[in-house]
Amino acid sequence: MTQLPIPAFFDKTHVGEIWRVDYAARAEDARKFALQHDLKPASASTVRISLLLIDVQNTFCIPGFELFVGGRSGNGAVEDNIRLCEFIYRNLGKLTHIIATMDTHTSQQIFHPIFFVDAEGNHPAPYTDIHADELQAGKWTFNPELAPQFEIAPEYGQQMMIHYAEALQKKGKYALTIWPYHAMLGGIGHALVPAVEEAIFFHSHARTDQPYFAIKGDKPFTENYSVVGPEVLTGPMGEVLGTHDTQFIQHLQEVDKLYIAGQAKSHCVAWTVQDLLDDILATDPELAKKVYLLDDC
Repeated sequence: MTQLPIPAFFDKTHVGEIWRVDYAARAEDARKFALQHDLKPASASTVRISLLLIDVQNTFCIPGFELFVGGRSGNGAVEDNIRLCEFIYRNLGKLTHIIATMDTHTSQQIFHPIFFVDAEGNHPAPYTDIHADELQAGKWTFNPELAPQFEIAPEYGQQMMIHYAEALQKKGKYALTIWPYHAMLGGIGHALVPAVEEAIFFHSHARTDQPYFAIKGDKPFTENYSVVGPEVLTGPMGEVLGTHDTQFIQHLQEVDKLYIAGQAKSHCVAWTVQDLLDDILATDPELAKKVYLLDDC
């Protein structure tokens, strides 16, 4: 199938803005588009091609939001999403399924300032790295005011923090980083970029396929850069902090190709791809041939 035209409603000058998707109009547009270009339901396709979109959310992709990915140009995420929307529209007849991950946070999580205090009761500033030796020395301590809601003693909270930082150190990836409050559940930063959400919705109607939205990062005691699994799985007494999600390797086994795009290459894209690769190597190395990275999206 040749590439399709980009629908007339798509305006790339508004990809970096917040606006309401007109679902009723897009559903009707998709119906007409499918008839015009003889698009069949995705279930009728003999070649199954999925698109995995990682954290294409306002918090990372809209200028002025908390963790906007500016890239080399200063407007990188917006430029990526222009290309991403165009990729979806031009390949509407080929893509059979879309998965969108959504970084999902609440205020009281291990990577947010409120989780720690110093001797004067001050919280760490965003982008502070917290190391195991600093926790052991008491430079930073688990915020004792949070202990009742987690039904733990403050001392055990500190033990959990030390265990966590040591586990990260052993993995050799990142120190525990304090991030600005971002991707807050219920907030506008958590939502998908409107232009990309519109493209996903349009695809779901044109190809009669329900997209899947994968929530990640909502556990209080572990980071979750990768949608496949958290940075640390267990606490000092073996308690479960988060779980490894096998649905993505299972999905890869069921499709012919998996395209991956999103934000940001340094963190959530990088570690999702790495974790998926680890699962591939443990399951069937041949599956790696199905994975494609859209390096300009």
